[in-house]
Amino acid sequence: MNPSFLISNVRLSGGASVDVAISAGRIEAIGANLPRDADVVVEDGGSALVLPGFVEGHTHLDKTNWGLPWYRNEVGPRLVDRIENERSWRASSGHDAGKQSLALARAFVAAGTTRIRTHVDIDTDAGLEHLEGVLETRETLVGVADIQIVAFPQSGMLRRPGTDALLGDALKSGADILGALDPALIDQDPVKSLDTTFAIADRYQKPVDIHLHEPGEVGAFTIKLLLDRVEALGMQGRVVISHAFCLGMLPDRERDVLLARIAQLSVALLTTAPPSVPVPSLRACIEGGVTLFAGNDGIRDTWTPFGSPDMLERAMFVAMRHDLRRDVDLALAFDCVSTLGAHACGFADYGLHVGARADLVLVDAATVAHAVVARPVRKLVVSNGKVVARNGAMLA
Repeated sequence: MNPSFLISNVRLSGGASVDVAISAGRIEAIGANLPRDADVVVEDGGSALVLPGFVEGHTHLDKTNWGLPWYRNEVGPRLVDRIENERSWRASSGHDAGKQSLALARAFVAAGTTRIRTHVDIDTDAGLEHLEGVLETRETLVGVADIQIVAFPQSGMLRRPGTDALLGDALKSGADILGALDPALIDQDPVKSLDTTFAIADRYQKPVDIHLHEPGEVGAFTIKLLLDRVEALGMQGRVVISHAFCLGMLPDRERDVLLARIAQLSVALLTTAPPSVPVPSLRACIEGGVTLFAGNDGIRDTWTPFGSPDMLERAMFVAMRHDLRRDVDLALAFDCVSTLGAHACGFADYGLHVGARADLVLVDAATVAHAVVARPVRKLVVSNGKVVARNGAMLA
């Protein structure tokens, strides 16, 4: 063993005190009193709990007003009100997606998140402007944070002709995933909308991540259409349904039939665990073999004044939403912003084990459950084997 960096005196979730040896950006060894050469850089962990770097499974870096003066929200109650207000405000205010996405991404890193999936608006007004800003942020943070970009038709696709071509341009320009939005309620033609979406995904060989706010039977019908296309195109393991509120509205028997097919086709579900609308049941998903992971959605933007770039806080919201109180259950909520998020998004080499990429977070907490509830300052954040933040602040 010839590590270049060693973090000593940290505790695993089971309580054992260990050292973590890092070499070439990966975890080389985990164990008590690991040997080290005289020239190895050693960081004393001070008996902190060591966790894997967190995963933000669904946010909107391009929209945020993080660090800007307070935005006064007077938007109407409908989804379309929020869409049109945001598009108009961003154009009139000169909102800078590059500057703002970088500010929020840095805040994520400072709080221990090293993998991020962000949706970026693509529409016929702004074109690829917002994407270009987030691509700059991704380039700036290479080696510090992995950022997946979803080309997202926030204003709808069919209802704004030309958006489908722009989505293809976005994928050619560097977006990793194709997004979609409410094929029935926004595009008002679920068959054509999904056919178009999956045709683009198939053409560019990209995964799909769809926002699905549609309620009850309407949402269930859309999911069935979507699953048919996943099966026909062999896209198992490459599709995420974000929000999926309808699964929290259906009778248990009908829900479980849908969950069985979702599991069979390895489609993952994303939740933000909002308190105001029904959500997919975490227990039902676990029992049905469905991956349910978590994200913030928008943070401090024209849609919502809420949110923060702290995935331990989001794990706490997941726990509260699903009435998780025991330590073992709170650990399930943490899985939603760590292991399950990495699996669903396809972030490779993730975890706290030998051979994984060395993305680590140190916190003063007794257990994972304690960390989720108390959300202590991140003492140390390591990404790709390098220290990138200390005591809640990102390093230059």
